Amino acid sequence: MSSILLKENGRAADIVRRSSFVYWVLLLAVCLVSICTLIPSAVLAQPKAAQPLKQDESCLACHGQAGMTSGGGKTISIDPAKHATSVHGTLGCTDCHTNIKDFPHPDKILKVRCSTCHTDKTSHVTSSIHAALGDGACQSCHGDPHEVAPAAQVAPAKCAQCHADEVKAFRQSIHGQAAAAGDPDAPNCLSCHGSVHQIQASSDAASPVAKKNLPDTCAACHSNQQFLTRHKIPFAHPVELYRQSVHGRAVADGDGAAATCSDCHGSHGIFPPKDARSKTNHWNIPATCGQCHSDISKTYLESVHGQAMKAGVSAAPICSDCHGEHLILGPKEQRSLVNAGRVSMATCGRCHSDERLALRYNLPADRVPSYADSYHGLAARGGSQSVANCASCHGVHNILRSTDPRSTVNATNLPKTCGACHAGAGERFVIGPVHVQTGTGPSHPVVKWIRWTYWGLIPLTLGFMILHNLLDLLAKLIRREPRHESGGQVLRMNLNFRMAHWGVILSFPTLVFTGFALKYPEAWWARPLMLWESHIAFRGLVHRSAAVVLMVATVYHMIHLSINRRDRLFLKAMLPQLKDASDLLQVFSHNLGLTKAEPRFAKFNYAEKVEYWAFMWGTVVMTVSGFLLWFNNFTLRYFPKWVSDAATAVHYYEALLATFSILLWHFYMVIFDPLVYPMDTAWINGKVPADHYRHSRPEYLRALERAHLIEPPSDPADFREEQGTVEAPKDNSPA
Repeated sequence: MSSILLKENGRAADIVRRSSFVYWVLLLAVCLVSICTLIPSAVLAQPKAAQPLKQDESCLACHGQAGMTSGGGKTISIDPAKHATSVHGTLGCTDCHTNIKDFPHPDKILKVRCSTCHTDKTSHVTSSIHAALGDGACQSCHGDPHEVAPAAQVAPAKCAQCHADEVKAFRQSIHGQAAAAGDPDAPNCLSCHGSVHQIQASSDAASPVAKKNLPDTCAACHSNQQFLTRHKIPFAHPVELYRQSVHGRAVADGDGAAATCSDCHGSHGIFPPKDARSKTNHWNIPATCGQCHSDISKTYLESVHGQAMKAGVSAAPICSDCHGEHLILGPKEQRSLVNAGRVSMATCGRCHSDERLALRYNLPADRVPSYADSYHGLAARGGSQSVANCASCHGVHNILRSTDPRSTVNATNLPKTCGACHAGAGERFVIGPVHVQTGTGPSHPVVKWIRWTYWGLIPLTLGFMILHNLLDLLAKLIRREPRHESGGQVLRMNLNFRMAHWGVILSFPTLVFTGFALKYPEAWWARPLMLWESHIAFRGLVHRSAAVVLMVATVYHMIHLSINRRDRLFLKAMLPQLKDASDLLQVFSHNLGLTKAEPRFAKFNYAEKVEYWAFMWGTVVMTVSGFLLWFNNFTLRYFPKWVSDAATAVHYYEALLATFSILLWHFYMVIFDPLVYPMDTAWINGKVPADHYRHSRPEYLRALERAHLIEPPSDPADFREEQGTVEAPKDNSPA
């Protein structure tokens, strides 16, 4: 059995060996056939070598010999192959050497002039910068006339013979790399310098790379939207923005010292911003700007921002972060990022309002919002160009840490810094914290106490007013008692009271509108006032004028009461009494349906007394706090800084309380109360209907009747009730 297996295995191995031999023979045959087929095709596909023209054979018989020289030792030999492949290969010898007719040649051979055929080109060369090369200008670039290469093969190789450094820099640049990669949009020497025969010096006004013309040259590519899209260049309209900039306008006006494209990006060695060699690389920009602004660059590098940049902090602001890139404008221009009205919020605020940067570098998060809510910030948001901004206090390029003795905001330097605008500030007291928020954030204990007090007082007061008036309104609407229209009238306010009231009516709404417009300048309802702000501080002017009117009206009222004994009884009637508290409780009980007895009041009820004394108190508070803010130089000279902060907080919160009190409390009593709707006209003619007192103030009404102070209607027939004529007032008061 084993012998049989061995024989079978041998036969199998023999079959495999014979199959392998056949396979390799067939493979070798295929390769030989392929080679025999491809070699002739490749030979046939090769371009046929250019041959000299037939009529030139007699010339080349001599001049085609290597090393041939003239009697004067000048080389007059020609390489037939190179000549045949040159741009002049289609020309015969006598096409250029027109005075040579036979052999031997004339003793004097006329020099061939390129201008014979290339008139336009040579005429341009004579006025170009290459004219300095003289008669050899053409050969300097094109070489031997018998071996002139196509123009596309000349630059930049030929340019490098004279401009080696420039060509080397170009080849390493982003433009040169694009050209080497075969990018059809890649520029070459001629793309920027213009026609090779018309190249001018960069100092020549006609040169495409002259300062004034360079933006147009760069714009050929960088203002082409298709080009920008094709190459995914993220900068939109860079050249157009540059033309609008302070640099672009200066260059257009002929300022030879102003920066143009090549001053910032480089000339031949232009690199993308991410390349460490680029002049516009983040870390190189201070040095780039420092080429012109050397003193500023030196100051910046010593600042807290410059030190952070040198330490490798990528988020540290550099020149372009604050001034912009292509659209750099002067500080006085409205659109400038460093304009006095914009620098704080648009520029400084971009970093100092960033929560991520604040967490990463432990930056105080309250600086920008506290400035925005301050007097300075509100004025800046309103468009003021003279109010202090971040740079006014911290400096511009010389910003240092507050702990640095050189810093303008160092504690020892604050009196000088603040005193630049507020003479005498900090002379008697330490300035203290500057960035204080009246609404939130760290502040002086007094400011905190004011804040907490109003946070409790405002909602409690307004909540009470809403509850009181809503219950009163609903109760009167549900009961809907018919009105008595007897037509009698009572003098409620004489002329002196009305004049004071008119002053308040004129000034208070103006104060509210302009005051909140000062606080919220971006609000839509404040925009009409903002139209004037570019010329004058219109909101502040109107606000303070209205404040003067309010104070005059209040003082007039006080003088009136002090000199008129009879009207001075008004004050006595306005004094609060314990009965006012019981009246308030009785009103709530009656309106809730807990008692049927209607409350009875004297000449003035608790609601009128509360309003009057609240108005007088609010006027005093707003006047004092307003004066402290209005005359801030006086405040900062004679009081600590926290007094100004406290005045700001009080003025704001008291304004909120006063505004909503008038809307909720006063307007209900004189307009929306069903017993007086549509309006209590006492502020116009001083009179109110006597019937208003019929139910709520019967005792006072009877006193008026006894004193004959009720003015009868001019025509009693006009006043009828539904059931008949007007009845005499009924006395529903308890005995």
